[in-house]
Amino acid sequence: MKTKKSYSFLYRNGLSLVFLMLFIFALGMQFFTGWKVHNEELQEAHQAPMALFPYLNTGHFISATFENFESEFLQMALYVMLTVGLRQWGSAESKKLDEPEAVDREPIPRPDAPYPVRKGGWLLRMYSSSLFICFALLFLISWAVHFYGSWRQHNLEQQLDGLPPHAALAYLLMPEFWFETFQNWQSEFLSVLSIVFFTIYLRQKGSPESKPVDAPHAQTGKD
Repeated sequence: MKTKKSYSFLYRNGLSLVFLMLFIFALGMQFFTGWKVHNEELQEAHQAPMALFPYLNTGHFISATFENFESEFLQMALYVMLTVGLRQWGSAESKKLDEPEAVDREPIPRPDAPYPVRKGGWLLRMYSSSLFICFALLFLISWAVHFYGSWRQHNLEQQLDGLPPHAALAYLLMPEFWFETFQNWQSEFLSVLSIVFFTIYLRQKGSPESKPVDAPHAQTGKD
C-alpha cells in the first residue's frame, strides 16, 4: 500500500516564498533609492532633506508603489475574467477551442471541497468568482491610494515651485495622473499579450506555463 509522501514546508511553498523574498528585496531597494531621489529633489529646491522612515508617508513613495500595484492587479483581474470566455488558438494560456474544460464544470459539494462549495447558495456564487473579485478589489484600492499619493506629491511640487495646490478633483482631471496610470497599464497589457502569443510557438521544459516541448503549435491549452 502506497503512503502519501511528506514534503517539507519549503518544498511545498517554494514558489511563493521565492517571489515573496524577491518582492521584499525589490520594495526595500525602491524605498531606499526613492528616498535618495526625493532628498535630491528637496535639496535642489533648497529644502531640508528628509529622514529615512518618514519617507514612507510621502506622496513620492506612496504614488510610485501603488502605481505599480494597481497595474498588476488590473492585469490579473482582466486576465482571470477574459480567459473565461475568450480563446487564443495554440496558446498554452487559453482554454481549448471546442472541448469542455474542468474549470467549467459545476462544483460538487464533496467532503473535501472548500466550505463555500459545501454550503452552497449565495456563498457558493461569491466563491465561484472570488479570484476575480479579490483582484478587482485590490486594483480599486491600489488605484485610490496611487491617486492619493500622486496628488500629495503633485501639491508638494507645486509648493516647492511657489504655486498654489490643486484640489483632489481638479488633479483627477489633469493629464499628469492619467499619464502615470496609462504608462503602467499599457506595459501590463503588453506582458499578457506576450505570454499568450509566445506560448503558441515557444516552449520551456518543466514549466506549467508552457505546453510540452513536443506539442504541436496548434495545440491550445497546456494538456
